[in-house]
Amino acid sequence: MSVRVLIKGGTVLSLDRSVGNMTSADVLIENGVVTEVGTALRARNADTIDASNAIVMPGFVDTHRHAWHSLFRNAGQAVSPSIVGRHHTADHLYAATLAGLLGAAEAGITTVVDWADVPAEGGFVEAALQAHADAGLRTVFILAQAAWGPTTTRDAAGLRALAEEDRGPDLTLALGSSDLDRDGRATVTDEWAMARAAGLRIHAHVGTDPASRGVVAEVGNQGLLGEDVTLVHCTNLDDRDLDAVAAAKAMVALTPALEMTEGFGSPPLQGLIDRGIRPGLGVGSEMEAPGDIFAQMRAANSLQHATLFDLKLAGKGGVPNLLTTRDVIRYATVEGARAAGLGDVTGSLRPGKQGDVVVLRTDRPNIAPVNDPIGAVVWGMDTSNVDWVLVGGRAVVAHGALTADVARARNLAAVAHREVAAAAGLLADAGRERS
Repeated sequence: MSVRVLIKGGTVLSLDRSVGNMTSADVLIENGVVTEVGTALRARNADTIDASNAIVMPGFVDTHRHAWHSLFRNAGQAVSPSIVGRHHTADHLYAATLAGLLGAAEAGITTVVDWADVPAEGGFVEAALQAHADAGLRTVFILAQAAWGPTTTRDAAGLRALAEEDRGPDLTLALGSSDLDRDGRATVTDEWAMARAAGLRIHAHVGTDPASRGVVAEVGNQGLLGEDVTLVHCTNLDDRDLDAVAAAKAMVALTPALEMTEGFGSPPLQGLIDRGIRPGLGVGSEMEAPGDIFAQMRAANSLQHATLFDLKLAGKGGVPNLLTTRDVIRYATVEGARAAGLGDVTGSLRPGKQGDVVVLRTDRPNIAPVNDPIGAVVWGMDTSNVDWVLVGGRAVVAHGALTADVARARNLAAVAHREVAAAAGLLADAGRERS
């Protein structure tokens, strides 16, 4: 596409309060950046996208995903990442990560926070980073402890060197903390200090086990929490923990479908809402969760509604307000960008932000007629409505199809899956189950 892209005549959900939402408007992107949102815009030499039967909105932000799990999508708990991981080569990891990221793009996701729990040695990090570059999305690459192989030794010089490498404007590095639920506070204290010295944001799993209650409060009392920390899952945090998150203005990323399927517990949505904490949403692992944000929005909304209706049925008074679709769509975009550390870059269609846009068809039978655009996105749409996806004004999905070499990515993933599954003994097991 050219340096100018004009998206014309769509229902524009800017999700920016200073811009507003518009029944019929245009979005102009120049040199990758949103420059105007309004009616009857003109732009010389612009590539034009007809959005007259579409909703135009910021691309979804996936605040937590293990992209390399994509080789075993929908395999369920029968497949352990730590077991299949040890049978991956760097080439397998490249194929898996690329497939995961392209699947995200096809679902209207423009930003992915990838928790890369892969070995530091053996070319795995380099392979994953190459997949990020080839997928064409905006990504946050989280350097995390490997799900298999030796524990990675963190050192300040190494983190600083990685942070200083120029990987282009679309990729950001962050540190994946040692697990707060299991590791000693001394380990976390040193890691977080090194990350901050290198200018890296910190992401941390927490709350997946009831034994973790009080851990976040303890970290908060030590002065370690801050706006540069994103806590993931948080399902078993107690009031002290949530109070500490709110006091420190730390961010939260929820993967509601995975958290309930995996048995982590219910995401603490109401506790977050009560404290003014607005989470981002993520997929987590496609092994046990759908790979799109439409499903995560519905899971979050349904969970909060069910919780409040249970309180009403029990005769409780002072029941909070129901979560609205206006809240949830912001979790999937604006708040997700904040949780990723990219709130000034993406998440809304405001002049000056990157042109990260999804165009969603409204003329399909699954959604027409549209009575409320935001309600339609949150409750009714799915990946079949995705028509265009732009990242920094570049089309990664056009007319409903990926612009990448899909055949190559699919073939690489198929070979990698076959080889990893065979090495892990999963193909024989599958055959016995079918018989």
